[in-house]
Amino acid sequence: MIPRTEIAMPWILLALLTALCLALYNFFIKLAAAQLPAAVGAVVLQLVAALLGGLWLLRLKVQGQPLPITNKGLLLAALAGVGVGLAEILTFVVFSRGVPSSVGTPVIVGGSVLLTALLGLVVLRESLTLPQGLGLLLIVAGIALLARGH
Repeated sequence: MIPRTEIAMPWILLALLTALCLALYNFFIKLAAAQLPAAVGAVVLQLVAALLGGLWLLRLKVQGQPLPITNKGLLLAALAGVGVGLAEILTFVVFSRGVPSSVGTPVIVGGSVLLTALLGLVVLRESLTLPQGLGLLLIVAGIALLARGH
């Protein structure tokens, strides 16, 4: 069993805080894309993220939290790192082409939500209720509407 190291707050508040952090992430990439090459921006972003993750890991270690590590867990985390690293580079490239934040971010994030849900359905065999399916269809419609004219 994985030890509990979460922040003590209801999941919905934690999810909304995460959404705020992702909004700031996308907003600052948009601003930085006009100032830096995509590769430089992505490397700086990753170095800062690694520093934050390292500090959190150090805090857990100092608190005496057990940190069980498996090869499978390391591999999956590395694959997630490949995905986020490529996504960051591509996000810098998208915004460096002048795509407005109000269009690019919803397409990227909405597309990510849609594709993650599909992976959950197909690969993990998760179930989907009718309202959830309708929500995914609305994401598709939203992406189509946002992408028109850009």
